[in-house]
Amino acid sequence: MRSAGICFLLLSNWSWVICAPLEAETKELQYLIEPPVYAEVTGRRGDNVTLPCLLRNKPKHYKVKWTKLDPESMGVQNVVMMLSAQGYKPYGHLGKRASPRNAHAMDVSLELSHLTLEDGGRYRCELIDGIEDENVVITLSIEGLVFPYQSKHGRYRFTFHEAKQACAENDAILATFDQLYRAWTEGLDWCNAGWVHDGTVHYPIIQPRAACGEGLLPGIRSYGPKDKKRDHFDAFCFTSLAPGSVFYARGSFSYKQAELACAEKGAKLADVGQLYSAWHFHQYDRCDGGWLRDGSVRFPISNPRRRCGGVSEAGVRSFGFPDRNAHLYGAYCYR
Repeated sequence: MRSAGICFLLLSNWSWVICAPLEAETKELQYLIEPPVYAEVTGRRGDNVTLPCLLRNKPKHYKVKWTKLDPESMGVQNVVMMLSAQGYKPYGHLGKRASPRNAHAMDVSLELSHLTLEDGGRYRCELIDGIEDENVVITLSIEGLVFPYQSKHGRYRFTFHEAKQACAENDAILATFDQLYRAWTEGLDWCNAGWVHDGTVHYPIIQPRAACGEGLLPGIRSYGPKDKKRDHFDAFCFTSLAPGSVFYARGSFSYKQAELACAEKGAKLADVGQLYSAWHFHQYDRCDGGWLRDGSVRFPISNPRRRCGGVSEAGVRSFGFPDRNAHLYGAYCYR
């Protein structure tokens, strides 16, 4: 039995969505095992993962189609792979990294190699026998973190497409709402609204305060969908484990000198997402401000202390976007 749902939108100063489940009768699947072995699979960027799909018995003539479900773009471009008893054929950009697992005669699982940030989402394994098709859905979650990002020109300067580009330039993608929600449950508290992947705008609040949800319960504040070309907000970016490493070059550099200092070590200035990745996955801790490639100056703190940012929570601290000619900071390099 599968659950459907009905949702009610409550309008006040803030938008809240409440969903209640409704039970809907569906027939038991004849050929595919449901629920699948794992309804959700998690991997980091660069990992190889298997999305499980198993047959309980085989029809005489059948095909299995693997599709990535994208509500914003549904069509043949979403097909990842077709397979049958005779072999398989990959499709699209995902197909280049896809293959069947073939662990045994009843295994039609999908293997994906070298995961990217964009690979996360829902995948459908659909058995097609020409009479009555059936399918199961598996969620692939990319392990990572969400960070807020603001333009060097100040607060609320990005259109949707500019926010998307800003994340891409910093080794990240626009976060989904689910990723932002998870980040909130893990402690993200941010009082500036930002775009997420579906074109809606939100901000996460753990400690309501003046001008920031005062009088309301903690939660995700939502502005709902906004005009992607005309409205301007910040961005919530998502990144995962970076394949290289971040290190600090000591000195009192201008921005240009910081670039050269990294180049002399066979590296480049780190992106913001790469510094966040080092902080999150490797507990990188450094109490020195350093230039990053976008022209901002930041430093990562995993062990909060009084003389190192003065904030009790771990995080990546920011000095904003100083004058690039100021000889005040070291450099965070990436190679």
